[in-house]
Amino acid sequence: MRDQNRMPLVEALQRHIQKGSVSFHVPGHKNGSLVEGQVSKAWEYDVTELAGLDDLHAPEDAIREAQELLTEHYQSEKSYFLVNGSTVGNLAMILGVCNEGDVVFVQRNCHKSILNGLQLANVKPVFLHPEFDEQTAVSSGISQATLIQALKLYPNAKALILTYPTYYGTVYDIKSLIELAHGHEINVLVDEAHGAHFSCGAPFPSSSLGWGADVVVQSAHKTLPAMTMGSFLHIGTDGIEHKRIEHYLGMLQSSSPSYPIMGSLDYARQYIASYSVEDIDFFRDKRNNFIKGLRGAGYEIIESADPLKLLVRLQGFSGYELQEELENRSVFAELADPYQVLFILPLIKKGMTFPFEKALLSMKAIEPSEGIPELILLEKQQKITALRHSFKEMEKKEKGWAAVDEAVGKTAAEVLIPYPPGIPLFYPGEEILEESISELKRLMKLGAKFQGGQKLDEGKISIFF
Repeated sequence: MRDQNRMPLVEALQRHIQKGSVSFHVPGHKNGSLVEGQVSKAWEYDVTELAGLDDLHAPEDAIREAQELLTEHYQSEKSYFLVNGSTVGNLAMILGVCNEGDVVFVQRNCHKSILNGLQLANVKPVFLHPEFDEQTAVSSGISQATLIQALKLYPNAKALILTYPTYYGTVYDIKSLIELAHGHEINVLVDEAHGAHFSCGAPFPSSSLGWGADVVVQSAHKTLPAMTMGSFLHIGTDGIEHKRIEHYLGMLQSSSPSYPIMGSLDYARQYIASYSVEDIDFFRDKRNNFIKGLRGAGYEIIESADPLKLLVRLQGFSGYELQEELENRSVFAELADPYQVLFILPLIKKGMTFPFEKALLSMKAIEPSEGIPELILLEKQQKITALRHSFKEMEKKEKGWAAVDEAVGKTAAEVLIPYPPGIPLFYPGEEILEESISELKRLMKLGAKFQGGQKLDEGKISIFF
C-alpha cells in the first residue's frame, strides 16, 4: 500500500518554487512577477511542463505517481486527472467506449455534456426517462422495469449511460441496473459528478465504482477541496480499452494543463483518502446543529441520501424568490428550482471552522409568509423515447419557429436547458411532449434561467420542418 498522505505533484511544485527560478518560459505572468499585490502568490504554482514537474499527457514522474495514488484510493483499474471538468471526462468516456451508429441507452435527466458526447460519437441515443422523487420534487433515476423494457425493444444496445447521484443527492438501485446491463454485455458509463466523496464510506452512499461500473467520471471540485474544473475519470473494469480512453483525453484536454488544478486534485485525493471516522463524526455534528437551527427559524429541510446535500424551503417563497432573498444577505445557494434551494455543505474535518452561524443569523432575518408553491408531479407517460432524426439528418433539415402553445407534437430543433442543473428540457430531434411544455411555462412564470431558447422571450421554440 502506498502512503495516501503523500501529494507527489504538490511536493514537486513546492520544490520548484523554493528554487527561486527565473522564468523564460510560458505562462506570461513569469511565476507571478508581473502580477501586483498579494494575489501574485497564487500565480507561483501556475507553471508549465518543466523538468521535475512531469507532463499530464505522458506522465512518468510526479503526475504518474499522483494518479497511481488516485487509482489505489478509488480501487479502480486506472484513474486520471481531468483539467477541463467532468465535461471532458463525459465526452472521452462516450467516445472511448461507443462506436458510430451504436444504440446507447441514456438516462434522460443527464447533463448537457452527455448529450454533446452522444452527438460527437454519432450514436443512436434511446432515452430512458427517470422516476419522480416526491420528497425532493425532482426526477431521480431510472427503474429496473424501464431498463428491462428497453432491452426488449433494443436488444442490440451497446452502452448504458447513467447519472448517479442526481444533482440533488438522490440515489437509486444502480447496482441492479449495472448487473442487468452486464448480463446483456452492455458497458455502463456513469456521470458521478457529485459523488467524488462517496469513497469515504457511510453515512455517504456507495460509489458506482463499487457496484462494477465500467467508466466513472467525478467532479472533485464539486464536493472535495479541488479547484473548479478539477475532476477524475476512473476505468472500473478490465473490459475497457485504456488506450482508447487515453487517446480521447489527449485529444480533448488542453495541451497546456493547469498545474494549480492538477495540484488541487492531488490535494483533494489526499484529503478524502485521509478522511477519518473522527472527521465524519465532526461533520455530522456540525451539520445536525445547522439543520436544527434552520428548522428552529421556520425553514423546512429535506435531507437527501447524500448528507452533503440539503434542500431548503420556506413557506411563502418559491425557490427562486428564496434564492434572491438569501443572496441579498450574502448567502449563496448552489441552485434554485420552483420549490426550494439546494445547499452543498462543506466536507469539513475535525477542528475546521465554517461560518454556519453567520449563515444562520442571516437566514433568520427572512420570515415565512402565507402560501406555498403548488407541487406539480411530472410523471411522463413515455418511459422510453428515441430521436426522430439522426444527428446527420438534423444537420440538413430546415428549421423554423413555433409558438410555445402550438409546439406539442412537433420536433425540437434547439436545446433548451434550465441552468442549473443543466438538464435539458428539450433536445434537438426529440418530440415535444405536452408535459414538457407545461413544465417550460411553469418555469418561465417563476423566473427560471435558461441556456438556449433564442426566441423564448417571444414565446417561440425552434422546430424542424
